[in-house]
Amino acid sequence: APGGTLADDMTRTNVCVFAAQEDLETMQAFAQVFNKLIRRYKYLEKGFEDEVKKLLLFLKGFSESERNKLAMLTGILLANGTLNASILNSLYNENLVKEGVSAAFAVKLFKSWINEKDINAVAVSLRKVNMDNRLMELFPANKQSVEHFSKYFTEAGLKELSEYVRNQQSIGARKELQKELQEQMSRGDPFKDIILYVKEEMKKNNISEQTVVTIIWSSVMSTVEWNKKEELVAEQAIKHLKQYSPLLAAFTTQGQSELTLLLKIQEYCYDNIHFMKAFQKIVVLFYKAEVLSEEPILKWYKDAHLAKGKSVFLEQMKKFVEWLKNAEEGNQRLSSYVE
Repeated sequence: APGGTLADDMTRTNVCVFAAQEDLETMQAFAQVFNKLIRRYKYLEKGFEDEVKKLLLFLKGFSESERNKLAMLTGILLANGTLNASILNSLYNENLVKEGVSAAFAVKLFKSWINEKDINAVAVSLRKVNMDNRLMELFPANKQSVEHFSKYFTEAGLKELSEYVRNQQSIGARKELQKELQEQMSRGDPFKDIILYVKEEMKKNNISEQTVVTIIWSSVMSTVEWNKKEELVAEQAIKHLKQYSPLLAAFTTQGQSELTLLLKIQEYCYDNIHFMKAFQKIVVLFYKAEVLSEEPILKWYKDAHLAKGKSVFLEQMKKFVEWLKNAEEGNQRLSSYVE
């Protein structure tokens, strides 16, 4: 009836979702009926979707048990493609969100959806309709935090959904960080200000040092128009990277971060053909600038390198690695290493 209340003067059919048993098996049987009907009568598809959207808008008109059945059925229909994930827009209705109806309904819905498929399939469907970053809107504005979402859905037995949202949030934060970094670099902001900003973002968004060092590397390498001539690009790269080495050094305080950076350099030199011969020069520069230390370089050489162009890069590094192995602390200075 108008306003979302249930009309009294209606006769219910005995084949009714709301009158059925509240379990997954029963709802799967109903989903099959809808599925077969719509496949046979294609014109019902649009009408059915509109009807479901309307039902979701007026969830308060149903009892908790009726809502649970509808949520389970909707999850199954989303999983088998009978419904499009855009119907979830109805759950962002202000009143439903405020009274906690949306979040409780979403728990049942996602449980049956993930039960039918998996979290990756759910993620693909959400991404298609730009819902992948909107799930926190199931809660009122003052509760729209990753922590609250994670706690609520993990306690409800949906740990994979909590992790998915946490991951989405983290991807967003990383993209934002890279964008801001590039702007700061192009403005020529002092390194101490950039370092301070990055450290705050790391803390705020729980971003690891390994992730940050790859973001900085990508940002540093994308701020330049590289020379197309192989013999000139190495010289240009060394000059450019020397300038930025203090920034990279601030975020290679752990061996794992150094190794991550080494792998990024290897990948970059392999993917950009003009850099193939520059790999060893970049590593030596970073060693001199204390961005990279002996142990991660030796580990990379021994067994932690990527397969991409490994024979070329290992050959380039051979002499330097020999020197590293033989150089005794204080006995042989780096200046004695002849490239």
